[in-house]
Amino acid sequence: MSTQATPGWAKKFDRATLVLAAIAGIGLLFMVVTITVGVIMRYVFGNPMLGSNEIIQLTAVGVVMLALPYCTDQNGHVRVDVFDNTIGVRGRWFGDIQSRVLSAFVLSALVWRSAVKAVDAWRYADTTNMLSLPLWPFYAMIALGMALCVLVLIEQIIVLLITGRAAE
Repeated sequence: MSTQATPGWAKKFDRATLVLAAIAGIGLLFMVVTITVGVIMRYVFGNPMLGSNEIIQLTAVGVVMLALPYCTDQNGHVRVDVFDNTIGVRGRWFGDIQSRVLSAFVLSALVWRSAVKAVDAWRYADTTNMLSLPLWPFYAMIALGMALCVLVLIEQIIVLLITGRAAE
């Protein structure tokens, strides 16, 4: 969390989310290079790159799912503060807790389903159609990213309960 009231144990989540965000950044650079090479191959050399769509789509899954915990940890999500003045500090604090509990619940379901899908994809050797890339690592990335996101949300709930202040 980016607040100064962050306990020492919470810094481990900060490092983990930063590592996943760095991996997502590398994936984003890989996507840019792949798209650039694909465009040059198609329009300059008239020879489209086989399977570039599969590579880009699967890399995008990793980029989004691995970067989401960092965004959550840094409170980087879009917030709508239409009712902040109306509900006051206590209402905002309660809304912050409520939104994190609901998000953690929904993301937990996503973690469970993607972990089950990763095991199934590994067990049955599911691959993509064109390049035969294995699908289980991408389901695992979804599960890993969302599991860490759930842990970050739980950490934020604990910090909100301890400090009694709304998130900044």
